[in-house]
Amino acid sequence: MDRRNKLITGLIPGMLLPLTIYAILYALFGLLEQKGAASGSGLSDNFRERTLAIVALAINIFLINTFKKRRWENAMRGVVVATGVLALIWLARFGPGLFK
Repeated sequence: MDRRNKLITGLIPGMLLPLTIYAILYALFGLLEQKGAASGSGLSDNFRERTLAIVALAINIFLINTFKKRRWENAMRGVVVATGVLALIWLARFGPGLFK
């Protein structure tokens, strides 16, 4: 068993990667909006933030696949735990206004 196959090995990148991707995408869309290449209005309130957050969460699929190829089950569990925590945060943040 590889000594790097630990829960923390998946937990840290599983939290940092989506947060980083979200920040990059948010900044990119802000820049596009400034240049007039993207609309600032969405289909509903905070549509852009909600959608970018879900896309950023989905990026963890690539981490899970990478750890699966290496057969690092504990690291995969860390990514799944991080994804679950971030999904709960997403639900707490955007869930109440979702069906207005």
